[in-house]
Amino acid sequence: MIFTPRPYQQIIRDFGLAHRRCNIFASPGMGKTAAGIDIFESRRLFGEAKRMLVLAPKRVAVSTWPKEVPKWHESFGHLTTAAAVGTVDERIAALRRNAHITSINYDNIAWLLEVYKDHWPFDMVLADESTRLKGLRVSLQPGKTRKDGTTGEAYLTGQGASRAKALADIAHTKIRTWINATGSPAPNGLVDLWGQQWFVDAGRRLGNSFSAFSDRWFRAVPGSDGYSKIEPLRYAQAEIEALMRECSITVDAKDWFPLEKVIEREVYIDLPNKARKVYNELEKELFAMLESGIPVEIFSAGSKLQKLLQVASGSIIYDTEARKWEALHDEKLEALKSIKEETNGENLLVAYQHKADLARILKAFPKAVYLDDKPSTVDRWNRGEIQMLVCHPASAGHGLDLQHGGRILVDYATGYNLEYDEQVIERLGPTRQYQAGYKRSVFRYRIIARDTMEEHGSLPAVQRKMSIQDSFKHAMKVRRAQG
Repeated sequence: MIFTPRPYQQIIRDFGLAHRRCNIFASPGMGKTAAGIDIFESRRLFGEAKRMLVLAPKRVAVSTWPKEVPKWHESFGHLTTAAAVGTVDERIAALRRNAHITSINYDNIAWLLEVYKDHWPFDMVLADESTRLKGLRVSLQPGKTRKDGTTGEAYLTGQGASRAKALADIAHTKIRTWINATGSPAPNGLVDLWGQQWFVDAGRRLGNSFSAFSDRWFRAVPGSDGYSKIEPLRYAQAEIEALMRECSITVDAKDWFPLEKVIEREVYIDLPNKARKVYNELEKELFAMLESGIPVEIFSAGSKLQKLLQVASGSIIYDTEARKWEALHDEKLEALKSIKEETNGENLLVAYQHKADLARILKAFPKAVYLDDKPSTVDRWNRGEIQMLVCHPASAGHGLDLQHGGRILVDYATGYNLEYDEQVIERLGPTRQYQAGYKRSVFRYRIIARDTMEEHGSLPAVQRKMSIQDSFKHAMKVRRAQG
């Protein structure tokens, strides 16, 4: 496919090419990954960049960036990519490819710097979900005066988040082009902006230290826990926005998409080898039974199909009567963690399909709350007191109002029941948002196991309103073609 920028992507691209160091604040789903690759490729063609490092959450570093290039193969197919994620050996192997675009998760920044030392190869950095850098607490000090009267290089001083500080050592000395990209630059307020902005201009706009920033625009107030905290002064937001306007652009989904439309995003995970082996064996049995002429209706709620979907989600029941199950992989849990991080603290409504999924989600996210029958649970969600509310689509029935608590639904798994699938999004959907007076887009993230009955069966069943019969045939056709 040829990459033809959509209007909002063209705005992102033009701004990124006009500003060597900048912030791109774009809502999820606005195509900033493809636009970022296009910015790099344009700079590379004009000799302004040779290699780009993408900093991102783990799932995004592994799945999103490396797979975006082949998606637009006619435009970017000549570019090489590598994901330096995983074990040390896997990371080293990725670096040895000397790819045009290398992605790495934030937790491995210090390791990467140690590997390259004085031989840093990346002249362009794109920090995807740049709020990960908000913890920086350093300042760039003038160079020391030598005995002969000359001045040495400027140096860093101060404390801060280790991964951000490690990167700060070379941000303005070895990296020519820097782009911060995120949908929510200040999830906890204006205080989050200084660390990110420092990588753009070394403190020129907001102050060369965090204390200078906070002294100018914040004041200390007593906190509920007995410790003091800082809150912005009344003029802070207007002044900070004015200072950042020159190097920042905001592309908001609500300005480009109709608010009455749900913005859907599919997040794909790959089954690890152990789970894939179990899955393939079960799938062969199911397809063999289907081909023998047994009616499809038997499998729509049957154990064979349910086991396939359970494996896709990460577990398998081995004792039906006792409801005992075994965990097979954590890929969907990791994807959910990544979505939670990418949405920068917004409350999430998470829909599950299997009881094992519910148990694993609640264990992995201790602050998550199950949607029970108590009215107080809904009230707490709508007051914003619950960051993650976990429900089964069948329990999110008609008349349940959840729009006050959030605007993001995450389908941890996708089933075959179209009615349930449609009604769960309506609990916080565009109509309810509008009726409640919220002018904001609604997002739906579907976590999908690639090359499974979930991707080729249940997903078409609910998205294209396929019959169960047709969705089974479609899944069989695709999987047979894959060998």
